[in-house]
Amino acid sequence: MAELIKLKKGLEIPMKGEAEKSFGQSSVGDYIGFNPDDFYGIVPKPALKPGDAVKVGTVLFYDKKKPDVKIVSPVSGTLEAINRGDRRKILSIVVKNDKKGTKESLEKINLNGSVEDIKKALSDAGMFAFVKQRPYDVIANPADTPKSIFVSAFDLAPLAADYEFIFKDSQSDFQNGIDVLSKIAPVFVGVKNGTKTFAHVKNATVTAFEGKYPASNVGVQINNVQPINKGEIVWTIGAQEVVYIGRFAAKGVIDFSKNVALVGSEACSNCYYKMVLGQKLSQILDCNISKGSNATIISGNPLSGSETTANDFLAPFVNQITVMKNGSDADEFMGWIMPRPTTFSTSPSILSSFLAKMCPSFKFNPDTRILGGQRNMIMSGEYDKVTPMDIYMGYLIKAIIAFDIDKMEALGIYEVAPEDFAAAECVCSSKMELQRIVREGLDKLQKEMC
Repeated sequence: MAELIKLKKGLEIPMKGEAEKSFGQSSVGDYIGFNPDDFYGIVPKPALKPGDAVKVGTVLFYDKKKPDVKIVSPVSGTLEAINRGDRRKILSIVVKNDKKGTKESLEKINLNGSVEDIKKALSDAGMFAFVKQRPYDVIANPADTPKSIFVSAFDLAPLAADYEFIFKDSQSDFQNGIDVLSKIAPVFVGVKNGTKTFAHVKNATVTAFEGKYPASNVGVQINNVQPINKGEIVWTIGAQEVVYIGRFAAKGVIDFSKNVALVGSEACSNCYYKMVLGQKLSQILDCNISKGSNATIISGNPLSGSETTANDFLAPFVNQITVMKNGSDADEFMGWIMPRPTTFSTSPSILSSFLAKMCPSFKFNPDTRILGGQRNMIMSGEYDKVTPMDIYMGYLIKAIIAFDIDKMEALGIYEVAPEDFAAAECVCSSKMELQRIVREGLDKLQKEMC
């Protein structure tokens, strides 16, 4: 029976625009693309030139520093373009899909083989591109020996995809993926309390969590199950990416298809779509956003996702596309002084906070405005109220800004990632960009320590 951990701290934002439990129609399209920046921490080097033939599993680019980290094509065709920006930085690599599905011949995973043999098979199939490490929250180095591997099998972010629904037909593939990962290091799987889909996962330590967002963040789960000490390395991988590994282990072929939720109040049809990694978002957005609509498209959830466009490609690690009101055209009578019964707030003095507690079915429809300018940082403890980690978040942020390495280490910098500060950023009365501050701090610390 899974251990149960109840987390009292957290943030819940009931929002309009949840996805219905049904699938819409979506085709892969003529082009597949990757932005190397989505694989944070790698220095990309193209493996092909424009015009070269591509098969499913052909290496498109790899990491200069860690050549075993390879990004492979999910479709066959030809390499259409390598788009570059300033200083010849690679912005995107685009493949023209011939829709034939010609596959590379790859060696299957032998679960009875050595750890190095299993790692090599995963590397050749491009699976290490989806494995991150703590500390620093960057793509992991396959040559490292991790202390453990953590997988979060639920999501509590606003409008998040329902894992019970999207994994109902992938349980065997998920188990196959866990079986492979368990040969490398002990695996810990975090599940939502009461789940049926992931209740009987084998070859892993299963922990059930009960609470609000960000209880589903893998960083929160690491902090509550097996905290990281200086010098230790922990790998993390998403549940859909575990399914990639499971499919490859079972069939010996690469299948980067995933279920993605289209959510948000500005989407016409909120449901799930079967998509392929790198697929153009226009395949699901062109018919789902009204022309002239002043909407913002977010790759991921509203708290930790990034702004994107319909012409961009489905990024790795993304399970939802959120379409929200932009808010730039808002014209409110009396401005900030006007009572806001429909504006989300954690303050009990605001009417909307009272309404949300009294009416469980009440849902907010926020836009992307910050509603205020940056102010001096106030040490009010508001970050800690929404973050169920044994870390003083406010003091850690101050240490990162000052770049005091000793204090950063003492306050738990090695355990956190930018997404762990998303809830704190949402309630921050100083309007500080906490996720950006943490990301820059981790980058500077990695350069200093490595």
